[in-house]
Amino acid sequence: MHNMPSKAFWRWLLGLLLLSLLPPLYADEAGVIHYPRRTEGDEFRSSYELAQLQLALEKAGSSLRLEPSHYSMEQERALVNLELNERLDVVWSMTSREREQRLLPVRIPLDKGLYGWRIALLPSSRAELLKDVRSLNDLHPFSAGQGHDWPDTDILRSNGLPVTISANYGSLFRMLHAQRFDYFPRSVIEIWDELKHPRSKQLVADSHVLLHYPAAMYFFVSRQRPELAQTLQLGLERAIADGSFERLFQEHFAADLQRAQLHKRQVIELQNPFLPSATPLQRRELWFTPAPPER
Repeated sequence: MHNMPSKAFWRWLLGLLLLSLLPPLYADEAGVIHYPRRTEGDEFRSSYELAQLQLALEKAGSSLRLEPSHYSMEQERALVNLELNERLDVVWSMTSREREQRLLPVRIPLDKGLYGWRIALLPSSRAELLKDVRSLNDLHPFSAGQGHDWPDTDILRSNGLPVTISANYGSLFRMLHAQRFDYFPRSVIEIWDELKHPRSKQLVADSHVLLHYPAAMYFFVSRQRPELAQTLQLGLERAIADGSFERLFQEHFAADLQRAQLHKRQVIELQNPFLPSATPLQRRELWFTPAPPER
């Protein structure tokens, strides 16, 4: 007997059909989508998200063009500009209840949830710092470094983990070198590119532990731009349906995930009390599922 499609599948199919009835946004109507410029030398941190943004626009039949903001922006400044509908049209960021109250999320996890899978950056002189960590309690003596406005900061603290913060992303690497904190948890899909950067000289990826908490990185737009959110939602849904979303994801991250050897690590599960209830956790096709750990 064949399995009937789930209610979640039919809801998704109906939603995609309704989105398909919306007219696409064209360049002669709105022209350009501005996104936050990275600081010089950090442009690599946006390559995947920009590729998915371009793909979403193409799949939605929109001819909107992408341009970076005139000045580089740290995350919170970008979110405030977006909230005020000034100078920016779209930002990608990890979601939280607070952010979804301020902004309009496009609830397709661009990272397939992998921003919630974290490996520690460590000074090479302390490469074995976490080798005996087997539980959350074992991690409590160590201090993590994070951005002051990152959702991860609140997540780690809510699980009882000490966190040292900085307002500047680049300074976190200098603080780690200076042992102002013990480890810098980074997503499994960003840590390897970060290690190629000159500021990561004398830093290494921990080979023992994998932190995990439910998380999602979305495109966000101003609450005054629902038509843009609908266009991006439509484009991403079409890209998921025809496989182009997954191909782009694999093109960018397959090698990184293989290198991470997730199945050989001790997984430490954390709670995320800040995850919005509308997060589409029931849509399994949207999320990365790791191989079972080695026994």
